[in-house]
Amino acid sequence: MTTGTKHKDTDKDTVRNYFNSVGFDRWKRIYGSGDVSKVQKDIRIGHQQTVDKVVDWLKGNGDIANSKICDAGCGVGSLSFPLAIAGAEVYGSDISEKMVQEAKSRATDQSNPRFSVSDLETLAGDYDTVICLDVLIHYPLVEVEAMIKHLASLAKSKFILSFAPSTPYLDWLKKVGEFFPGASKATRAYLHSEAEIRNMLARADFLVNYETMTSTRFYFSKLLVATRRK
Repeated sequence: MTTGTKHKDTDKDTVRNYFNSVGFDRWKRIYGSGDVSKVQKDIRIGHQQTVDKVVDWLKGNGDIANSKICDAGCGVGSLSFPLAIAGAEVYGSDISEKMVQEAKSRATDQSNPRFSVSDLETLAGDYDTVICLDVLIHYPLVEVEAMIKHLASLAKSKFILSFAPSTPYLDWLKKVGEFFPGASKATRAYLHSEAEIRNMLARADFLVNYETMTSTRFYFSKLLVATRRK
């Protein structure tokens, strides 16, 4: 008989294991173009709307061509590829090795975007803009500030992130089990106070100068674009 303390998975372990196993196949389909369920299609549409808003905003403000951009939590490259096509030097990273392998397999130019395996807290580099879309939903607020602080330290000018906001309606959906239904419940879903996220950005010396909300039936994402305080 052996004794000892049983290891308890952290949120980071859960996310990494999920997206390297059953979650990989599920989200590869969602971020692809093949047939998916109605719920998955709804999430696909919502995520793509967020991606489009980011690319359009950067293009409209002249902050994309010839800029160095980090796509933190890049998944299979849904944002990285349009940024590279628009002329940015893109560095995509993800906690999931399988996601990164898939992103690399989709790349026609192996030099741009460049993909690597890393979690948000150990990501390194120096970028004009750091972007983190739809990642914070996997982590509790107590862990989010350290992630935001670290990512902000890598950004010279812009920091763009999205998160599932905590609102009375979304809090209710989560309680009744309709928020990210079915098999997607393999990871925890954390809703975050917009005021708290804004305060975290401010403490990292970034001020929000653009915001928008994307909302479909099963996808809810608040997008904040913040600029480094001079």
